[in-house]
Amino acid sequence: MAHDTAQQPPAAPAAPAPARALLPLILPALVVGVGGSLLLVGVSAAAEQLQHVLWKNLPDALGIGRYSVLWMLVVLTMTGVLVGLVVWKVPGHAGPDPASMGLNAPVLPPVVLPSLLLATALMLAGGPSLGPENPIIAVNVALAFWAGHRLIPRVPGSLWVALAEAATIGALFGTPVAAALVISEALAGRQLKGQLWDNLFGPLMAAGAGAMTTTLVSEPSFDLDLPPFGRHPGWSDLLAALVIASLTAVLGMCAVYAFPYVHGFFKRLGHPMVALPVGGLVLGLLGALGGHLTLFKGLDEIAELARDPDGWSAGEFTLMAVVKLAALLVAAACGFRGGRIFPAVFVGVSFGLGAHALLPAVHPALGVSASVLGMLLAITRQGWVSLFTAAVLVSSPAILALLCIASLPAWLLVTGRPQMQLHDDGTPVI
Repeated sequence: MAHDTAQQPPAAPAAPAPARALLPLILPALVVGVGGSLLLVGVSAAAEQLQHVLWKNLPDALGIGRYSVLWMLVVLTMTGVLVGLVVWKVPGHAGPDPASMGLNAPVLPPVVLPSLLLATALMLAGGPSLGPENPIIAVNVALAFWAGHRLIPRVPGSLWVALAEAATIGALFGTPVAAALVISEALAGRQLKGQLWDNLFGPLMAAGAGAMTTTLVSEPSFDLDLPPFGRHPGWSDLLAALVIASLTAVLGMCAVYAFPYVHGFFKRLGHPMVALPVGGLVLGLLGALGGHLTLFKGLDEIAELARDPDGWSAGEFTLMAVVKLAALLVAAACGFRGGRIFPAVFVGVSFGLGAHALLPAVHPALGVSASVLGMLLAITRQGWVSLFTAAVLVSSPAILALLCIASLPAWLLVTGRPQMQLHDDGTPVI
């Protein structure tokens, strides 16, 4: 019997889904993609207008320096007060504890969504070091699930969730590639019905629609326009990539290990109207230490750093990286609603430029991409997104092979260890 079992032929590959089963997904995917992108662009635009008022119009009218220590302390503390009021008083209370949320969002009840959007917009405008990705994904998932379930009840709820997640990720990065990588990673190890591309068809359509909508409306760009890596990679380049990616992964893991303790401290304060203002005050002090470039989500700020990669010393770049990482840690732990990808990218860019400033033989594009790779691996534990983001920042095919190799020791340093996400009881997700 054992012999007969051993001689059984391998299972036949999954049959592809017929086109008639995939074609009905096109319209829902397009609607979710466009809608998810417009929501992201709308919230970002509203936050930018409020940011302009808070950080330009008001200080100019009052005769105070836009990024003076006093003004940073006032605005960030008041941002904590306003977000605390939303969490305390507005119906829905801005959703669950953001420390427990990642890119895979739960389906929130509709009553939560207005307060979550308001808290997110206030955070983006006020300067805490978080991005829009986690709350916007959560809102888009909830809207797609509840609307889709009522309009087309025969479509499984899990599909609406996948479409909304893919649409938002595509809109965030301005390309569907990132969404395809995230979904492929999520599907790994699952028992799929049909081939991988059958399962990716609808989400990839949604991601493409989201990315195209964002591109047409706001023309996003992640290319930092650093000096091109105009040579064939050598052994010294490989060594630099391996060392920098590993060092930044270790630096990121320091924040990951500290996360439960910092979150526990703010949790013991007992009330959002205490925890969030205190968190805002700490963020203001960190901003005073690291400078105004360490405020906000970090996307515009990394472009400013990249415009003059030799404009700061190695010590100044390292200080900004450490302060930004501390600000990310505090903002994520004290209750501000936001994601961690974009501020982690800033940490990586600053650390990588610091490596170039310390050792000019390290090409700035190589230093930045390897550092971003290591930091994102530690903070997000998303391998493909980390590699994609690191590569797209420098737009250099010659560096891609180095990044693939550098990801291996960095991944060994982070895999199987706690993540920067907590269970409801405050213990880290492994």
